[in-house]
Amino acid sequence: MQLQVARIGKPHGIRGEVTVQVLTDAPGDRFVPGTQFIVEPASAGPLTVFSARWNKDILLLAFDEIETRNEAETLRGAKLFIETDDIGAEDDDEGWYEHELVGLEVRVGGNVVGKVSALHTLPVQDLLVVTTDDGKEVLIPFVEQIVPEVNVAEKYVLVTPPPGLFEVNTDEAPDTQAPETRVPEAQETQDPEAQGTAAGGNA
Repeated sequence: MQLQVARIGKPHGIRGEVTVQVLTDAPGDRFVPGTQFIVEPASAGPLTVFSARWNKDILLLAFDEIETRNEAETLRGAKLFIETDDIGAEDDDEGWYEHELVGLEVRVGGNVVGKVSALHTLPVQDLLVVTTDDGKEVLIPFVEQIVPEVNVAEKYVLVTPPPGLFEVNTDEAPDTQAPETRVPEAQETQDPEAQGTAAGGNA
């Protein structure tokens, strides 16, 4: 089975390096020089890692097959895969892979609130992308305190979100109403007749 470990972004510099979106919990093991990736689209690969280095939080890869910025540009958006048969037993503690999580029901208590649509693997903290029943996307920190249970066999994850996490996109109504409640007050203070009365009273 093939497992996606990265998505190629834009070129970096003039020597064929590219930025990548890392989709694995073990980048230090996955992007070592000499590693060969299956590529989608197939016409862009295979690709063999020449070097890997971090520029702040961004991983930069160079490949044996790519030597110029123009060649690197043709890789933009390509996906990098490995065969899961190549993953040894020592990697069993890496956690969950994206393909295992996507499609699982997301439950809060006894209620189904949506489905997992993606996993964003970040240097500091992974995020589950949940698409709710009304089509909104919610980012949930993939930590034990908030996602205490992942049950792949029964196709669900249990979430204990902090208050308001699933309502982040529904709090617009008060903001749109607030200007309406303030308009009469503003108009009253700027009413020319009112100002004229006040001026007449002072005359």
